[in-house]
Amino acid sequence: MITEQQKKNRLLILGIFGLTIIPFLIAWVLKENPGLVKGTTNRGELITPAVTTESNDFIGFDDFSITNTGELHGHWLIVNVIPNKGCNQVCLDSLLKTKQLRLMLNKELPRTRRIVLLFNEPATEQAKQWWLKDTLLWRLRRTDNKEDQDLLSNLLHEENIIDDALIAKLIGNENREFALNSELIRIKPSAVLAKKIIEIRKGTIPDGMLLLIDPLGNLMMQYEPGFNTYKVKDDLMHLLKISQIG
Repeated sequence: MITEQQKKNRLLILGIFGLTIIPFLIAWVLKENPGLVKGTTNRGELITPAVTTESNDFIGFDDFSITNTGELHGHWLIVNVIPNKGCNQVCLDSLLKTKQLRLMLNKELPRTRRIVLLFNEPATEQAKQWWLKDTLLWRLRRTDNKEDQDLLSNLLHEENIIDDALIAKLIGNENREFALNSELIRIKPSAVLAKKIIEIRKGTIPDGMLLLIDPLGNLMMQYEPGFNTYKVKDDLMHLLKISQIG
């Protein structure tokens, strides 16, 4: 006959066994089902299995970008994707969001670089307008002035351009060269990298999507068009906090 003390001893042994095996079971389930991971660490979609890149997958689009491709190594990359020859309202708005995102990182900003992947080569003048808007339109976004908001909405349409008169209005008394300086590195993906991203997206790359790449060149996370800047910031800050690289 089992005594009360023996029952307690058995329950204690089972409890110790459970405490030992349960963490391993949880880890195995999460490994096999990464989509179950929710919450502050995964507001975007984790890219699994890991997708790697090489330095030669990133080809400078223009002289500035060719000179600065070395900046990509060892940094977290905030990556806008322009899949088509045009950059529509969603596309341009995404560029402005990532500019805002990087500024929100404060002291962590130097650990990141901001790039755009161009799958199709646009006309030179067309691309110049994209970069001008990326450089200048944040000035309109930071105000509550209705005139500024109307102008911003108007300029997010690709056919509406920024001319010299509007540049002068937007930068005011600032040094023109400094005001028009851009940190955005423009990249043409190699055929290999383009294929990998197309496979991640199951064949369709939408305007305005976002990627995060870690300092080792692994594609980490993807965000759909219309992503929430603050949620991406939370994800990125978490990754920067736990990362021992970059």
